[in-house]
Amino acid sequence: MKLLYALQGTGNGHIARAQEIVPILKKHALVDVLISGHQSQLKPKIDIDFRFDGVSLLYDNHGGLSYWETLFRNNYCSALQLINNFDLSNYDLIINDFEPITAWAAKLKNHPIIALSHQAALSFQGVPKPDSKNWLGEQILNYYAPCKDKIGFHFETFHPNIKTPVIRKEIRNLDAVQKDFYLVYLPSYSDENIYEILSQIDVNWKVFSKKANETYRKSNVEFYPIDQNKFLEIFANCEGVLCNAGFEMPAEALFLQKKLFVIPIQNQYEQAYNTSSLKNLGINSSDKLEKNHIQNWVNDPFNVKVNYPDNIENIIKNDIIKKVNK
Repeated sequence: MKLLYALQGTGNGHIARAQEIVPILKKHALVDVLISGHQSQLKPKIDIDFRFDGVSLLYDNHGGLSYWETLFRNNYCSALQLINNFDLSNYDLIINDFEPITAWAAKLKNHPIIALSHQAALSFQGVPKPDSKNWLGEQILNYYAPCKDKIGFHFETFHPNIKTPVIRKEIRNLDAVQKDFYLVYLPSYSDENIYEILSQIDVNWKVFSKKANETYRKSNVEFYPIDQNKFLEIFANCEGVLCNAGFEMPAEALFLQKKLFVIPIQNQYEQAYNTSSLKNLGINSSDKLEKNHIQNWVNDPFNVKVNYPDNIENIIKNDIIKKVNK
C-alpha cells in the first residue's frame, strides 16, 4: 500500500500534526509527503518528498487576513498546472490536511482521498458557528481543499467523525507548572502594537516575535525571536497564553491547563469558528488586542479542563488503514 500525505504549509499547526501522524502511517504503508504553502516558521522534522509554493493565505500588519495579498501574491497559473499534471496513480489514497493541489487533483481525477484536518471538522453538524456568517469565508472552507470523505479534529467531539486534537509529543512530555508570567504569540500584530497594550498591564509578558532578531526587554514585556526550544520552556512554565484563535496552540494550552485568551485574526473565518467553540468551553476572547479585556482575563480565575488522549494511532489504524485494506 502506498499513501500520499499532503499538508498545507500556511501556519505551523499542519506541520506539527504531520510530525505525529506521518511516522504512524509509515508503520502501515509506504508514504510520500507533500507540502504546499509558504507561511510557516516551523521547520518540518520529517522527510518532504514534494514541496510546492501552492496557494497560501497571506496577512497584513494589523492582525487580519489580506484578501488583496492572497489574490495577487499567489501564482494561480502555476497552481493550476500542478493540479493538472500531478500524477496520483501511484497512490492508493491521498490523506489531505487542507492542501489544495492534491485535493483538487483528486477531485478532478476521481482519485481516493480523505481529509484529515481541523478544517474538516468545521463542516459537520453540531459544531458551534460564528455569530456572523461570512460568505467568502465559507467558500474558502468548502472549496480551498475540497474532500467528501472527512475526519476532523476539534476542541470537542461534536460529531462521530470529529476527534480530539493531536497533541505533539514535545507538549505531552512537558513538566508543566504555573509561574508568574504570560506567553504571547500574536504573529499577526506588530511588536510595537503588542508592547503599547501589554505594557499597561502589571504582569510579566514573554512575547515570541517573527521580527525580533535577539531577545530584548522593555519594562514588563520581553521579546524573543522564534526558537522552538525556548518556546517550549516558556510554554511549560507560563501561567497563561495569549494568542490568535488558531487550533493547535490553543489546544496545546488547554492540554497543559494554561489560562487562555484568544484574538481571532480578522477576516480569517476558520478562527471565527474556533472562537465560537472556545467560548463554548468558557475561554475568553476579543476581536482585537485591547487593554480592558486582557486585564480582566489576567484577574479572572481559570477552571477549564479538557481530556485529549493520545489516540491518533487508533484513528490511523481504524479510520484510515482498515478502510484502504477493505
